[in-house]
Order: sequence, then structure tokens, then C-alpha cells
Amino acid sequence: MPERISCFVMSGGVGSRLWPLSREDNPKQFHDLAGHGSMLVNTVRRLKARPAGDTPVHVIASERHSERVRADLAGIDLAGGHAIFEPVGRNTAAAVAVAALETIATHGDGLVLVVPSDHEISTEEQFWNTVEKGVPAAEAGRLVVFGIPPDSPETGYGYIESVGKGNVRDVARFVEKPGLEMAKAYVASGTFFWNAGIFLFRAGAMRAAFREHQAAIWQKTECAFAAAATEVSGTYLPIEQYSTIPSASIDYAIMEHASGIAMVPANFYWSDLGSWQSLLDISPTDGNGNVVLGDVVAIDCERSYLRSQGRLLSVIGLRDVAIVSTADATFVAPVAKSQEVKRIVEQLEKSGRLETKFTPAHARVLQPGAWRERVAHWLFEETLPLWSTAGVDERHGGFHEALSFEAAPLMKPKRMRTMARQVYAFSVAKLRGWDGDADGLIAHGIAFMEKGRTQRGGWARVLQEDGTIADACEDAYDHACVLLMLAHAYQAGNPDALRLGQETFAFLDEHLEDDRLTGFLETSDGTELRRSNPHMHLLEAFLAWYAATGERGYLRRAARIIDLFRSHFFDTESWTLGEYFDEAWNPAVGQKGQWTEPGHHFEWASLLVEFAAKSRQTDLIAFARKLYASAIATGLNRSTGLAYGAVSRAALPLDLISRSWPQAEAVKAALALEGTGGPDLKPEIEARVGRLFRWHIDPAPLGMWIDRVDEKGSAVATEVPASIFYHLVTALMQYLDKTEEAVYRSPSFPQSINAAEPLAALNRETV
Repeated sequence: MPERISCFVMSGGVGSRLWPLSREDNPKQFHDLAGHGSMLVNTVRRLKARPAGDTPVHVIASERHSERVRADLAGIDLAGGHAIFEPVGRNTAAAVAVAALETIATHGDGLVLVVPSDHEISTEEQFWNTVEKGVPAAEAGRLVVFGIPPDSPETGYGYIESVGKGNVRDVARFVEKPGLEMAKAYVASGTFFWNAGIFLFRAGAMRAAFREHQAAIWQKTECAFAAAATEVSGTYLPIEQYSTIPSASIDYAIMEHASGIAMVPANFYWSDLGSWQSLLDISPTDGNGNVVLGDVVAIDCERSYLRSQGRLLSVIGLRDVAIVSTADATFVAPVAKSQEVKRIVEQLEKSGRLETKFTPAHARVLQPGAWRERVAHWLFEETLPLWSTAGVDERHGGFHEALSFEAAPLMKPKRMRTMARQVYAFSVAKLRGWDGDADGLIAHGIAFMEKGRTQRGGWARVLQEDGTIADACEDAYDHACVLLMLAHAYQAGNPDALRLGQETFAFLDEHLEDDRLTGFLETSDGTELRRSNPHMHLLEAFLAWYAATGERGYLRRAARIIDLFRSHFFDTESWTLGEYFDEAWNPAVGQKGQWTEPGHHFEWASLLVEFAAKSRQTDLIAFARKLYASAIATGLNRSTGLAYGAVSRAALPLDLISRSWPQAEAVKAALALEGTGGPDLKPEIEARVGRLFRWHIDPAPLGMWIDRVDEKGSAVATEVPASIFYHLVTALMQYLDKTEEAVYRSPSFPQSINAAEPLAALNRETV
């Protein structure tokens, strides 16, 4: 009986060479490119079609695509195999090491076949006929690769130089993507083959090769594999260990160094479908050699690849051209140069375009404003009534710092930032037409906050329940919150707000501004690491005061914060924004220097768009897109779609808890970026609002929210913090503004939200 072969499908790639169809959130392997199912499903079925012998099939995929993998493989018997999910990509060497480790753990020193998930292969019978020819060499301990006889001088493929004749040949060397003239010489020689990226070996032989040539990769992968968690849905490799594995391809790490490698010439048709030219070659064509897919009208065209997803595509008189049109992007190129689409992708990424990161999914919503009635009801009939009553401390003044889920106040010291945020939220509500006692609540909050004025005219960080000062520290973050609140209270008609704002600005300039004029100190005594976050909130406050008064001095203040963002906060390589810095604005040492927060990326994105509109520094829109794209690409929990608390600059999750405020800020960022020249974000906006309600609002009692959700989607909150109230009010009010065409009316909210009467700065905040 044939020996067992444990098969592993590598499904972690992005497939950027097939942009705009293939993107980070929906890469090539999940598309039906040849007309008979997704590439991943076709690969698994090909492996299952082995004529004889035990053949368990495993899929090694990105955890961010876990839901899609499970959906595609539902109903397919993997013959004892299962999915293995990587928390972060570490290239193919780590994936091959995982395959060897899984086989050793399950079957001992058995045969292993590793294949890509996104290649087109002619027939299952020819594929397995070729693989079986390599089995004797693999059983003898050799690493076996498979070569494709080249029929053209492809410069996008790797090559294998072989020695000898017959079904199994020795490998002389590997050559990675040669130039055109060299590729022509290789094809003419008859001894060079394209590298199919398929590997057959005994698990023990691959282990020995790693230990000899890449011991660090093997050891670290072994540690990660030992700590993996296996559930019904698959095996999940731990981020803490897996992220430390050096990233390298199997070709570079092992194959270019190992000796005695064997090559089997393939007798099947093969294509890696790495360009629109390759799809033209393998797809059914019309009488003129065209591939026509979707809503396309083609007249007098020849040998062209024409694909439309959605809109009508009409073309006349084209020869040898590829046109691929999606809902938000169109790619046009001569077929012969279509493989150079990577240059387009690189340019888009440099410009911060979101079209490379995620795919518009218009089917998710019927129309913009699908959540409008639910949002308006929750704001005006649930949460504002609750927090304007149960959230108010009628005995001591101010507002309660938190409520229980039974709406009972929790006796805690009161942070100045929380008091300011509550006043801010009620100011916004008044300006949006709320018919509650906003004026009384604003005055009530400000009167309590004034008990926390310090001797120098600043604002204390924390007050006791009765208003006595518990922590007299004068914190830049708190002063930003106070200034933001006062700007909106002033707009709402509070008689004291302007005076208090002027006094607070005087204190800010005297005691919190850095003497070197490089931003602001964390606290008035100059201690602690410097952070970008207080500066973001000061930017927010400066923009609010400019909107409230029209005085350009506030805009000049904002411009100084923008200069810091450009020069120190934003990292152009990773598209991330740092949190902690030393006195010279260098990233802090250790983990703090690598700490980034997706929620702050969203907040900064909104603010940059707002500042760009007021200052005409339109290049900031690209920065805003990059921040949003970075947060979406690397800052989301792929199980829930919610933003993590923090990730490193290298995209490794540092805080796995998803709080409610970053989800609200994601809504605001998408709203801000919609209409700025990028993709249509209307479906994205609805999806973000939907996630906010799905995970944080709907599971909570009326008017409340679940603030903390763990990485598996379970609620871990024990109270409802008042500091989140303003995040939700601001984001959802902005949502109502942007979807004003769907008018909602109720007895407690008699007028529609009218975007023609905007509050100048519905601003952003963090907890």
C-alpha cells in the first residue's frame, strides 16, 4: 500500500500581482479565477484526489482569514487534516517547519507534501503521477522539488538548474527571477526549469536541514508549535512565540544551502496565475481570443483580458490589453506588461490609498444610513436620558465616574477629563437638537469642575466625590479635555466658557508649553515620558476653538502640533504613529517605543482631514489614509473585526482587549475620509457602526455599553465608564450628519439632523 503523505497547503499570501481583484483582506487564493471554484478549494480537492494511500490535508493560513478558510472548506473532508492559523506572516520557511512539526507530532517521520494554495494545475491525475515519481527519493531522505519545463523566458519565476536525465534529477542550483536575456538563455539550454514551489520530503529530513542551516528558525517554530492551542476550528499558533521566528522563504533559508536535492520534471500544465497575462492564457476565450468576464461590451477587440465587477465596461478596438474594473478601481495595461501591477500597488501604498488594503463590499448594506434609525433611537431615547439622570451626581456635583450595569453609581474619585467629557457630550447634544436640560447639565458640570482649579489657574487631575482635590497634578491631557469642552460649551451658549477658556490657554502657555517650543510637557513639573496623545487632544481642542471663534491664532497653534506629527510622531515606513518619546522626541526605549494604538490612528486620521480642510495642507489627506489603512490592516482582531488596544510597529498585537472607544473612532475616521478622493467608504462606515452595536452596545442594558471585549469576543467589562460616553455621542452624531438623507423623527427628537448646520468640530478623544 502506498505510504501516507501528509499534505500542507500554504495559504498566507496576498497576491498583489492580481490587484485590483486581489487585496490584503481578500487575496488571490480565495478567488475563482479559472471558473471552477476558489483557488484554495481547488488545491484541497486536488490533494484529496490521490488515487491510493492515506492523504490527510492541512491548510496553513493567516488567522485574519480564518473565517474565510472555514467557510471555503466547510463540507470538505480533510481526511484527518485540519487548519493551522498563523497570527502573523513569517514567510514560507516557518510554514514548512510547521508542516514538518505537525507531521512528526502526528505520524512520526512521515512523508510531507507542501504546495501553494493559488496555482492552476491541469489535471489531478497528472499532478499525482508527478508527485509519486518523487516518493522514492523522498523516502531515501532527499528533499524533492518539482520543475516545470519552461515554454517562454519568464522573468517573474524562479529557475532550477538540473543535472542528468529521467524522472528524478539532481539539482545544481536555484536562480531567483533572472533578467530577460538570462531567462532566454535558460530556456534555450534545456537544463533549466521553472520552480513550482512544491516540496516533498520526509519530516525528519527537513528537520535535519533546518537544524544544519537555520537552527534559529526551527527552534523558534518548535517553541511556537508546542504552545499552540487546538480547537474544533483549527490550531492557533501563539503570537508571542511565532512573531519571534525570523522571516525567510524556504528557498532562501534551506533549498539554496542543502545538498542532495532532487528535482522531478512535471508532466502537468502549471501556472502560478501571477499576472493577468497568465489568466488570459488559461481562461476560456471568445472567437477573437478575448477573456470577457462580467458586464462587458467589447467590439473589435483581440487577445485581451476584459473583466468588470459591477459597472458596465465598454471597449472598442483593443489588442493585447488587460482591463480589470472593480467597484472602486480600474487597472489598464498591455497584457505583456500586466505583471508589473506591483509598481502600481507600491505607488498606491506610498500615497496611503486604501484600495490595496480592503475590498468594497456593497452587498453588506442596502444604502447609506442603514443604521440610522437604530443610532438615533439609542442616542436620543436610550443613552442621553440615562446619563442625564442616573449619570449625574446630584448630591456632590459633577458626574459619576462609572455606573454599574444596573445603572447604580459607583463611588469613585472623579477624573477631570471625565467631567469635561460629560459637559462636552451634553453641549454636542444641545447643538444637535436634543430637548433635554443641556444648559443645566453644562452649568452643573462646569461648576463642579471649578472646584478643581489649582492655585496657578490650572485644572487638577483628580477630584474626590465631593470636589476636593485628590491629585493636584496639572496634566496636559486633562487640560486638552477641558479646552475641548469649553469650546463646545461656548458654542452652546454657556456664559462662563469663554472666560474659562482664555484662563486655561494662559495657564497652558505659562506652565505646560516646552521652553524649547517643541510641543507640550506631559505635566507641569516636566516629569514622565512625553506622549503624542496629549498633543493629539490639544490639536483637537485648538481646532474646536478655531471653529467656535474663527480666530486664526488657534489654527496656528494647531499647525505646530501638525509639525510635530510630520517630524516625529508618524513613521513613514510602517505607517504607524508612536505613543511614547523621550525629551528629544526620539522613540522611548523598550516596548513603549514600539507601542502604537489603532484607536489613536483613527483619531489622528479624522483630525488630519479636518485640519487639511481648514489649512489647505491637502497632503495631510494621504497621511490620514495611511493611518487608517495601517489600523485596518494590522490593528484588527480578525475574529471580531474590532480594533485591538495596541499593536507594535511590526504589527504584533500587544493589548488583545478591544475597547468600545476605538470602534467609535473608526466610524469617525471612515466618515472623515469618505469623499476625500479615495474609495467609496459608505459600506465600510455601515460595517463599522454595525460592529460597534454588535459587540459593544446591543449586548448591554439600554443606554449602556460593554466597554471591554476579549480576543474571542467575550465581554469582560465589569462596569460602564462615563469617559466613553462622549466617544459614542460624537461618533454617532457625526454618522447621523453624514446620512441626513434618511430622516428620523421621534417625539423626543423632533427635528432631523441637518448636515447643513454642522457643529464646527465634532471632535475626537481617547480614554
